Amino acid sequence: MDRRLALTTLLVDDYARGIEFFVTQLDFTLIENNRLDDAKRWVVVSPAAPAAGAPLQGALLLALADGDTQQQRIGAQTGGRVAFFLHTDDFARDYAAYQARGVNFIEPPRAEAYGQVVVFEDPWGNRWDLLEPE
Repeated sequence: MDRRLALTTLLVDDYARGIEFFVTQLDFTLIENNRLDDAKRWVVVSPAAPAAGAPLQGALLLALADGDTQQQRIGAQTGGRVAFFLHTDDFARDYAAYQARGVNFIEPPRAEAYGQVVVFEDPWGNRWDLLEPE
């Protein structure tokens, strides 16, 4: 049996703003950007592009919020808790690069039993852990 979590939806208020943040500030790869109709697109970003022929794993589907209910959920999908955990093999490298690119860190880095970690926010207020596991 082959099972994996491929995509997680992240509500955004603007596709271009989402792509800019993930591709420029976090150095993600834009996997797909296809127009579905006049208002909607299929926009997928990932920390790394899958190898040729490999399945997509751990990517985000940037979804334009549609209507008041979805608009109210932008940035609050987890009620203020960390929503996403971005693992890295080099915490110091990525922390320095993200600082230089203006990523909003909400606390200083810290060492935990599970690894080196720091919390940052995306432009919509979702909290992320940048984490180099032990």
